[in-house]
Order: sequence, then structure tokens, then C-alpha cells
Amino acid sequence: MYVFQNYFEQDDEVRDAASREPISVLHVINGEHYAGAERVQDLLGETLPRYGFRPVFAALKPDQFPAKRRFTEPPLYATPMRSRFDLRPARALAAIALREDCRVIHTHTVRAALVGRVAAALTGLPMVHHLHSPTTSETTRSMRNLFNAAMERVSTCNIAGAIAVSSSLRGYGEAHGIPAERISVVHNGVPICSTFAPRPTPTRTWTIGCMALYRPRKGLETLLDAIPLLRDLGLKVRLQAVGKFETPEYEREIHERVARLGIADSIEWRGFRSNTAAEFAAMDLFVLPSLFGEGLPMVMLEAMSFGVPIVASRVEGVPEAIEDERDGLIVRPGDATALSEAIARYMLGAVDWQEFRASARRRQAAEFSTESMARGTAEVYRRVLGEAAGEPF
Repeated sequence: MYVFQNYFEQDDEVRDAASREPISVLHVINGEHYAGAERVQDLLGETLPRYGFRPVFAALKPDQFPAKRRFTEPPLYATPMRSRFDLRPARALAAIALREDCRVIHTHTVRAALVGRVAAALTGLPMVHHLHSPTTSETTRSMRNLFNAAMERVSTCNIAGAIAVSSSLRGYGEAHGIPAERISVVHNGVPICSTFAPRPTPTRTWTIGCMALYRPRKGLETLLDAIPLLRDLGLKVRLQAVGKFETPEYEREIHERVARLGIADSIEWRGFRSNTAAEFAAMDLFVLPSLFGEGLPMVMLEAMSFGVPIVASRVEGVPEAIEDERDGLIVRPGDATALSEAIARYMLGAVDWQEFRASARRRQAAEFSTESMARGTAEVYRRVLGEAAGEPF
């Protein structure tokens, strides 16, 4: 059994921050879904106070995040936008920032950057923007992507700071006009479990797990197409699909594909689950078949934390978290044959399932924890506040 250090108890920075009055930061979010970016926001809401900063949330599309967030202590305001061009919530955001004595405005989406920029101008507060994924390839609709990217570029011109969740997104930010010296790479992080329970190497039927807000860019079709290929090799798998579909139309398309492939008996649709620990405990492999648009997937980091070996497609920040052939296997996006072959390598013993799960677990604990994410975010705030004051903070 592996036991990891409790970084919170050992962190001098945390103890120093606890002795100071916390500084409030207004986080402007969408709040429509509860997926990877929202998980980051939720965890920052829990962890940033340890580093001297008090998050305050304002949701522009208050739907799932207010109901599903795990850490409810940070205040959350509903400031709904009636359309993507509705700037009226900016005045409400400015009033909230003043009421809560916020010192920084932190935006997390294109919509948030648009109104957050106006609120920053009204209050004179510095603005930090979080780059969670590349806006130019966030959806399958190219015109919408181009429009959103243009809006993001206008809204983030000359901002005080930007946080990129991966080095690839740092390059994206630079290409879209944010000065390199104002972009900090702060990797996403998830909690470190204190123990790593031993598990026997699977035999016979393997449970393949996938967890996402299912939408076309997540590549679920590729994973479904891989299942008959595994059957052709004489390998028995069961897919445990956790998460909701973005739209009823897309859900219908997926179920029609499942019927055509004749694999309905090999899939369990689990829907949204708040207890992800129980879901990962039932998985023998975790598969992330995304086609594009992944900054640094939180769900992949969670799989690493629970010691579930991974097969993932080579998109954006994935290779920054997983070292291929050591922490997991990385394949070409959209290639069902390559995906099935990688899964088969685990099942046939061509790679060491036990060593891969231990290696991924160690890497997550060392580099992708909630503490490292909060610490890096706090450092950005301190730099921005120091520059605003004209002196080191």
C-alpha cells in the first residue's frame, strides 16, 4: 500500500496564509454544466482559502453548478445573461465585487470574459482569465468556434493575467494576443487519496470505463467502434459509461450507433454520478477517446489518482499528464483500431497493468494535486495584485 504525504499539513505557505486576512476574488463562471472546468472551479472554491484567497462565485447561466457543486461555503450569486451579448450583468458583477470587497476578477469562459471585462472596467479591478480549453476547437461548429475565439480575444486584450491549464494552451493564448509574460501555466489538479489499495490484475471480462459530459468532441463513437474489434480478438469487455449527454439528439444518435454495432449488452449507461470514487473502483481501464478540445482533462487526473490505468488520445494537454508507455498508453484520436489495440495490450499482458497504475498514481500526487493547482493560482493573484500596486505583493 502506497501512502502519500499530506501536503496541506506540511506547507509553510498555507500556515502563513492562515494568519492573514483572506483576499476576496470574484470568479465569474457559466454554471450551465458540471463537467471538467466546473470541477476546477469547485475545487478552487475549497482550496484557495488555504492560500489566503476567498473565492466568490457569480454564475451567468446558473443551472447545474449551483446544485451539484460539492463545496458550498463560497458564496454564489446568480447573475444570468439573457443572451451571449447581454452585458447588463456586468453592473451586477461590479456591485458584487464591491460588496464582497473583491480585489481581482477571475473569468472562466468566453461569456464570462465578455461581461467580466466590463465589470473590471467599472470597478478598476485587475482581471485574470482562465484558459480551460482552446476556444477555436471547442465544438464541432467551426463558425461558432471562430466567433467565440474572436470574442475571447477582444475580451482578454491587455488583461492583467491569464492561467493556462497546459503548455499547449499557453501557446494558444499567445497566438490570440495575450502577452507571454502574462500567461502562467497552472496544471489542473484533483485531491490526493491518502491510500492506494492493492488490486488483482483483471482476468476474463474487463470493465472499460469512460466518464464525460458526452458531446461529439469526446469521441465516444471511437470507443464504441473499438468494442467489436476487441470481440474479434476474442477479448471480453464491458463498457461502464458515466455521465450525461449534452443534448437528447446526441444521445439518440449514440444509441442508434450502439444498436447498429450490436453491442448494447456490453454497455451500462450510468448517467451522472457524484460519487466518482465508487465508479473508478469498478473500472479496470479508463479510456479518454477525445477528438479535440481537451485542455488538461480532470477526469483523467482522477483516474490516475485512483490508480486506474489509462488509454487516452493524443490531444492538447493529455501528453503533459501521461507519459506514454509509462503512466498510460496514448493513441491517435479518432482511430478505433489503434484504440482497440492499446486496450488489448493491457488485456493480453503486453504492458504491466500493475506498474502502470502505480506510476500514474505517483505522477498525479506529485504534479497534479488540488494543492499545486491552488498554490499556482494564488501565485498569479499575488503577481497581479503586486503589479497593480506597483510593488511586490
